[in-house]
Amino acid sequence: MSVTIMIIEDEDQMRQLVKTFLLKEGYSVLEASNGIDALSKIKHNIPDLLLVDVMMPYMDGFTFANEVKKTHDIPLIFLTAKGEEWDKIHGLKLGGDDYIVKPFHPGELLARIESVLRRAKVATTPASRKSIGPLTLDLDSHSAMIDGQSLSLTLKEYELLLLLATNNGKVFSREQLLQSIWGYSYTGSERTVDTHIKTLRLKLKQHGTLIQTVWGKGYKVRLP
Repeated sequence: MSVTIMIIEDEDQMRQLVKTFLLKEGYSVLEASNGIDALSKIKHNIPDLLLVDVMMPYMDGFTFANEVKKTHDIPLIFLTAKGEEWDKIHGLKLGGDDYIVKPFHPGELLARIESVLRRAKVATTPASRKSIGPLTLDLDSHSAMIDGQSLSLTLKEYELLLLLATNNGKVFSREQLLQSIWGYSYTGSERTVDTHIKTLRLKLKQHGTLIQTVWGKGYKVRLP
């Protein structure tokens, strides 16, 4: 059974971009242009996850979250151009499961969605395999191969590799990786990221150099 995600976003272009990406990844998609429209549609079709823009007309994302949580326990990720710490805390207190700041890369959004769905124990049916350079990533089994050889990865190692590889060349800070993979509610140290990167490099063996350290900034994958 396919997972259904509702995109609640007043900007048509952004909504269509996210919709196109989600459909490509194998998700079913519902759309709403504001919170009032979304509440009406949820009465007839309850999605498995909500992607909610904060700044919308008629009913903003925070107000919508407060209303929908009164009757439904649906996982929710806020999408917004705001990056202030207060907004993040406020959104999480209202029942948001995660918070992603625009502009974001598709791979980062996918990692956040999969992480939230796992925590909510929603069974997913994502798309099949992605081939990126020498890497093959299986989104169904959460497994990876390089040059045709299977890699024995933990779930977090796989998620790190997926996020970095699907954003070839993009530098992610430790904080971004921690928030993307472990979520905003994680209270551990950023050293957790360093430890996972180290073990991931060891498991990649001669290909470990694909994961590059950008001193003072973070990490990136550079694939041919």
